[in-house]
Amino acid sequence: MSETQVLIEIEDGVGTLTLNRPEKLNAFIGEMRSEIARGIEALGADDAVRAVIVTGAGRAFCAGADVKYMTRLIETQDIDGAVALVEGGREVATTIRDMPKPVIAAINGPAAGGGANLALACDLRLASETATLGQTFNRIGLHPDWGGTYVVPRLVGPARAAELFFFADMIPAAEAERIGLVNRVVPADELMPLAREWAHRLARKPALPLRLAKEAIRRSLASGFDEMLDYETAAQRACFHSDDAIEGVRAFVEKREPRFGEGRPAEAPPGV
Repeated sequence: MSETQVLIEIEDGVGTLTLNRPEKLNAFIGEMRSEIARGIEALGADDAVRAVIVTGAGRAFCAGADVKYMTRLIETQDIDGAVALVEGGREVATTIRDMPKPVIAAINGPAAGGGANLALACDLRLASETATLGQTFNRIGLHPDWGGTYVVPRLVGPARAAELFFFADMIPAAEAERIGLVNRVVPADELMPLAREWAHRLARKPALPLRLAKEAIRRSLASGFDEMLDYETAAQRACFHSDDAIEGVRAFVEKREPRFGEGRPAEAPPGV
């Protein structure tokens, strides 16, 4: 893992992945996308980590592709190299989607193009009042990627998605919150404290229900009512078998805070 482009920290059950090219507004270059995917994958596999924060160093979250780097690829018609960048974004978005733990984007500044869609690939999004987000791809003659064409219409509806994609404007955090792109907007100095507070709250939750709820949200976007009822039954059956469920109901009856995660690791059956 590069110590300069992607930083990883683990503390008290929370893993933080920081994009670390602050002098370039954390723009993606070279193998950086793959490093992000490998970092997310490693945090997902680490039993010490129960929730993840993704953020950027310096004054930006991520400016998207390093345009100078992409200019070289396009001007030399290195199409394979350019497509590899798109596939790298796909790898990151898929890794976050398949990650069994909740992922919070702490959007500390501008998030443009692939940087915006990195944030939108996360399960929850907190933004600083100074943050801006934009589907800026067509400003340089390109098409949205990183899963943006899947996520954005589902968050804001097709008409608003068309406005974001077509005009390619950077919108302020308050507007992003109003239309449903982010969960919460806070003053800049409160962003990381709130992200850590949310992550620590999630880290204290039972892991299996969170994992299954994340999968349920994904499935619900392409499933019917009866299919989701079937999924709920299978997911609930898996939870019934877990030590966390036993601890949860005992703690409720005993009027105390539950201590989740102290029993056997909870696993969902295949297909759930």
